[in-house]
Amino acid sequence: MPAKFKRYTITVFFIFAALFISACEKKAKPAEKQEAIAVRVERIQPRDIRQTLDYVGNIRAKEEALIYSRVPGKLIEKVREDSSSVDKGDVIAYIDRDEVGFKFEKAPVESPIKGTIGRFYCDIGQNVTEQTPIALVVDMEKVEIILNIPEKYLPRVRPGETAYIKIDAYPGESFPGKVTKVSPVLDLDTRTAPIEISVDNPRHRLSSGMFAEVSLVIQERKAVPVILKEALAGRGVDSYVYIIKDERAVQRKVQLGLRQGPYYEVSAGLEPGDMVVIMGQQRLYDGASVVVEEEK
Repeated sequence: MPAKFKRYTITVFFIFAALFISACEKKAKPAEKQEAIAVRVERIQPRDIRQTLDYVGNIRAKEEALIYSRVPGKLIEKVREDSSSVDKGDVIAYIDRDEVGFKFEKAPVESPIKGTIGRFYCDIGQNVTEQTPIALVVDMEKVEIILNIPEKYLPRVRPGETAYIKIDAYPGESFPGKVTKVSPVLDLDTRTAPIEISVDNPRHRLSSGMFAEVSLVIQERKAVPVILKEALAGRGVDSYVYIIKDERAVQRKVQLGLRQGPYYEVSAGLEPGDMVVIMGQQRLYDGASVVVEEEK
């Protein structure tokens, strides 16, 4: 056998021997155990979600009237006081006429509407004219809020739409109202149009002048799957979440709808009861082993 052929045979033998030993070592080496990733999940439950326009405004009485004397003279008597209830035509005060040549006869000051005396502007003994406001009467059975809505949102705001009112005086409470008027005319400087929101106020808990936070509902979905913003990864049409099945992470593509605060409507991709990862997903991948803590 030629020496050159011998050297070639030996070389091939050692190569195959090295590959065999390497394969045996790999086979003999135990597989490393996959580390489970700790995650926190929230179970999908149907809930209502709204898209709103949020504004601030001031509450005022739905109907109010300044009361004037029909004659000049001196205020000599108050029949009613602040916060008194009155009907239309009730006398609230009397004026002593000071017109020369007239026989003394006190002139009544009457309320033009039914409501509550919000404030007397004059004291007894004060001289008044026909231009002097005597008192303010307000009807507080209904109150209203006037908001200026930007032009781009006006097509989505119609009479009958619902609004929710929050007042600092009643934390955690919300008062429902309705859009009653939408102006067809825009302000050329601000490109906004005023709308009127009416709120029932039978117990007179809402007072004229209160500061209000208004959420005007322009879209609403009933009993739909929603997820927290923290659960989302990706963006737009490539948004996805991780759900948990059999202690494994499963990547699931989702389609999103309305947003309200930290919640998104899921229009496709999830079902009620799915456990969605809301914390710890940064380390996840499809099929990863997990240890689950459920958010209550």
